[in-house]
Amino acid sequence: MKDFMMIFIGPSYEDLGLSQEELQNRMSKWFAWNGKMEAQGILKGGNALVSTAKRVSGKDRVITDGPFAESKELVGGYYIVSAKDADEVVKIAEDYPDYDLDGTVEIREVMVFDQ
Repeated sequence: MKDFMMIFIGPSYEDLGLSQEELQNRMSKWFAWNGKMEAQGILKGGNALVSTAKRVSGKDRVITDGPFAESKELVGGYYIVSAKDADEVVKIAEDYPDYDLDGTVEIREVMVFDQ
């Protein structure tokens, strides 16, 4: 088994103006998906991320405060899961709750360095 990061990209719930009821419904979907992965023993961790950010760039280490104007989407969070391969993670990602909001799941294998 390998570890993979599922990175969740999409619009901010705040920007969408979801009602309290819509937010609760959406959170229920997230908790159900999270619980399903926990029950399967494949979820290793993850977190939601706030929309504000800082970037440090280049040799001069220029600091920029976000959210960033050039980005219409934000990285809202991530999960780390164990799977045989990326195709298996694509199947796991079928239950991602925010596809209906044009959300995206980016899947990347976690690199392991030999010591």
